[in-house]
Amino acid sequence: MPFIYLSPSTQEFNQYVTGGNEEQYMNLIADAMEPYLIASGIQFTRNTPQMTAASSIVQSNAGNYDLHLALHSNAAPAAMAGQVRGSDVYYYPTSARSRRAADIIAANLRDIYPIPSLVRTLPTTTIGEVARTRAPAVLIEFAYHDNVEDANWIKNNIEVIAQNVVLSLTEYFGIPFVTPQPILTGRVVTQGSPLNIRDYPSLEGNVITQAQNGDVITVVGEWQGWYVVHYNGRVGYASADYIDV
Repeated sequence: MPFIYLSPSTQEFNQYVTGGNEEQYMNLIADAMEPYLIASGIQFTRNTPQMTAASSIVQSNAGNYDLHLALHSNAAPAAMAGQVRGSDVYYYPTSARSRRAADIIAANLRDIYPIPSLVRTLPTTTIGEVARTRAPAVLIEFAYHDNVEDANWIKNNIEVIAQNVVLSLTEYFGIPFVTPQPILTGRVVTQGSPLNIRDYPSLEGNVITQAQNGDVITVVGEWQGWYVVHYNGRVGYASADYIDV
């Protein structure tokens, strides 16, 4: 199952023209993403506001992640402050996976950003969180926080943005997007045989582990007769027919 490094901005000094700051609002987006990530079976490690971009890179590189995702908002050069709008999604030019993730994220952002034509993907070899991570990486500049309309768009659409980004992640990883639900404790109920836990909600999915009859299992999401489950440190899909909740 996918495992990402989630890196909301640590730049509290970047003030929004409408009040608040970049670190604050990017962490609110990350907060809102978490239930969707959990329900959809995407595991994550997240940086903290006390960290920096450099320490986030170090922590990311110490793990084995399928994607490094940085969340930011933008600002125009001083001479153009407040005059620029748009969403930029940065990728590393020689990484096909980085570019593919950026393309998917940008395509979905066009569905929610007020001016779709101003959403674009851009290559970079200089942004550290894209160029210096072991995992393929994408950095999203959602909008310009020195522009009133863009700043208000971010502040008024935290949940919509979070849902949209997780939708993009599920498309990138090829798994279903699952709406959050209350996390439940279930019990495996079979005729005595083990319950297969798979990497995709289908009998064609690879078996990644098995739960035994009577075992306690955590249910974090549901999709078309399959539960997204946590069991013994593993995340996967199990048939809802064999779990009582």
